[in-house]
Amino acid sequence: MDNTDSDPQRHYRPPDRSAHPVARAFRLGFAGLCALFLVGRGVAEFFVIRYNDPASYANSWGGPSLAGVFAVHAGPAVAIVAASALYLVRRQRRNRPSRAAC
Repeated sequence: MDNTDSDPQRHYRPPDRSAHPVARAFRLGFAGLCALFLVGRGVAEFFVIRYNDPASYANSWGGPSLAGVFAVHAGPAVAIVAASALYLVRRQRRNRPSRAAC
């Protein structure tokens, strides 16, 4: 008689530490601050850069072209805003009551 269900290693699942409310709040807060910084940096790049002086952005990340500088500095901001909008739309659709219940 071989009882394989009594093997303790087979059904062991480590505790889920990611569900702790303090850890979750810390992660969300840190991610929010990073996102806010990157979006602010992306928006500020349009006002800080001198368009008529290529030497001002030639040594920047993404330089020497203006398109490369904007891709590196404003690209993460565009990605964060697009991902946030997609998340909010999906969340709104998920929380909307279904019409079949009416």
